[in-house]
Amino acid sequence: MKIAIIGTGNLGTAIAKGLINNNGVNKLYLTKRNVTELSNFKEHNNVTITTNNEEAVINSDILIFAVQPKHLETILQQIKSSLTQKHLIISTITGFSIEKIEGIVGSHLSIVRAMPNTAIAVGKSMTCLCANSKGNEQMELAKTIFNQLGNSMVISENLMQSATVICASGIAFWMRLIRATTQAAIQLGFDAKEAQELAMFTSEGAASLLIKSGNHPEEEIDKVTTPKGCTIEGLNEMEHKGLSSSLIQGMVASFHKINTIKKEQI
Repeated sequence: MKIAIIGTGNLGTAIAKGLINNNGVNKLYLTKRNVTELSNFKEHNNVTITTNNEEAVINSDILIFAVQPKHLETILQQIKSSLTQKHLIISTITGFSIEKIEGIVGSHLSIVRAMPNTAIAVGKSMTCLCANSKGNEQMELAKTIFNQLGNSMVISENLMQSATVICASGIAFWMRLIRATTQAAIQLGFDAKEAQELAMFTSEGAASLLIKSGNHPEEEIDKVTTPKGCTIEGLNEMEHKGLSSSLIQGMVASFHKINTIKKEQI
């Protein structure tokens, strides 16, 4: 596959690392206005770094856009004359609808919206996908790309804002939970390095249990809670302090902010 990442910032860099680490690309073009920030990719023979978006488009079949929302329309206008039926356009831009992209480049092109997260750099992203009618014809290709980099799910476009909160912002939410667990472990006697290791691998184990078993979280919770035990004591204290409620309210607040950003930037 010949892939171009247009706008190789934090997310674009994570996608690039994931593609390279998983041998998911034959030729990779990375574009950015300041290419000095991409110098680490020069060691890879199949990677071309350029400031020229049109060059990247002409020499690629799959185009992954990872620019800021306010820049996407300008870039699409600049490169649309170079777009052909061979291209699969994948946009990771929050709040930029398929209809708006079609309005710039046309509905005859394959357009997919993707919402990955930064865990894509280590092949562990949860990526949500949706497409226009033409893009649905290449959805399996899009899924193949993102399944190499974690897991993907096809959803309706009206859920993409919600997916951003749960999957993309969700990385930060889970990091904060891991940090809090680390702080608790330090308070309970472990040094900082040990504490973080305990927190990281315990959270990984919890997720892996659900992924492999298909069980509901409460089913796994029941396995480690005993009458008058320490686990239920801790869980109940967390709930008294609003653990679940705070998480839910935080995600809802994040969702409302996304809609505000959409109105301001697009």
